[in-house]
Amino acid sequence: MMVKLKGMTWSHPRGYDPMLACSKEWLEKTGVEISWEKRSLQDFETFAVEELAAQYDLIVIDHPHVGQITRENCLLPLDDAAHVDEIAAIAAGTVGRSYPSYNWQGRQWAFPLDAATQVQAYRPDRLSAPVKDLSEFVTLAKEGKAILPMRPPHSLMTFITLAAHLGTHCSVEGPDFIAKVDGEAALDWMARIVAGMDVRCYEMDPIAVLDLMGQPDSSYVASPFIYGYVNYSFAGFRPARIAFADMPVIDRRPPNGSALGGTGIAVSARTKAPEEAKAFARWIAGGPVQAGIYAEGNGQPGHADAWVSDAVNAPALDFYRNTRATLEGAYVRPRHDGYMAFQSDASEMISDGLRTATRHTVLIDKLNRRFAQSFEV
Repeated sequence: MMVKLKGMTWSHPRGYDPMLACSKEWLEKTGVEISWEKRSLQDFETFAVEELAAQYDLIVIDHPHVGQITRENCLLPLDDAAHVDEIAAIAAGTVGRSYPSYNWQGRQWAFPLDAATQVQAYRPDRLSAPVKDLSEFVTLAKEGKAILPMRPPHSLMTFITLAAHLGTHCSVEGPDFIAKVDGEAALDWMARIVAGMDVRCYEMDPIAVLDLMGQPDSSYVASPFIYGYVNYSFAGFRPARIAFADMPVIDRRPPNGSALGGTGIAVSARTKAPEEAKAFARWIAGGPVQAGIYAEGNGQPGHADAWVSDAVNAPALDFYRNTRATLEGAYVRPRHDGYMAFQSDASEMISDGLRTATRHTVLIDKLNRRFAQSFEV
């Protein structure tokens, strides 16, 4: 009898197209059929993995979910002793901390499928080079030429990036999320950036910003902190091509501290075909597939074999080479059970606080209280 699996991913060509392409080849290779459904980016970032695990065999997840899913026992660990060499090769090919970000309490809950972090996006037909210093973005914003996605959770992601870049990482253990003076410094930079921006930025996620920047007559030529989407670098994906580069820095610091994103492929604990599902996860996360059919199918690979490939970089305006330093220096967010609810609430607090000019000291107090509560689940 043919094995049929169901998978859930997110609704964007980068998230959906490579799953279809790889599953087609997997069917021809193994006879195992995998059908894929998709959810919006907002749903992907907030929907309970436990509910998805009840319906799907394979699930594309975000690494901050790992604390919650461990408590819920809704996923299978993937570090099988029978496949040590294959798994070690996946781990060795990690870009930055993508692979270890899915490791929790000594087990591996997903393999990196897609690697991303906050970088800068710009229009190469309007800017001769990427912006080096963050202060230049403040000027561009005042001129109506820069836009920052502030729709939750991206407001919090930028706060985390700035705090880490300034050398004052947000805590992953509590009780406080960040020291008051350090949090105020990050908020000061955010306030300077958004002060001159169109208020519509508070309703925009990275896809909305990039779609807007990709219009021929767009007034926006750059975004300082935005999750990289390689598709927008491809000719013909949008009317105008967008290039990506390392994040802008403060006072000539290295491009470190960006809030790590990307996705991993996980296997439901309720699947009736665990070995077949895990075999697909290992295969699609491996270097040959990542640098081959996955990248060719509109994916944004998580394996270094793809990031160094001339064939993968050439059609994407050197997306991978030009953002890798930022990814290698990226910061892994908290992952404890309770973090996801904090992420949602804290993002709203920051967006609302900046929009209404709430005093920074008041906002940091609120963030710290909510972070402490996130450990009380």
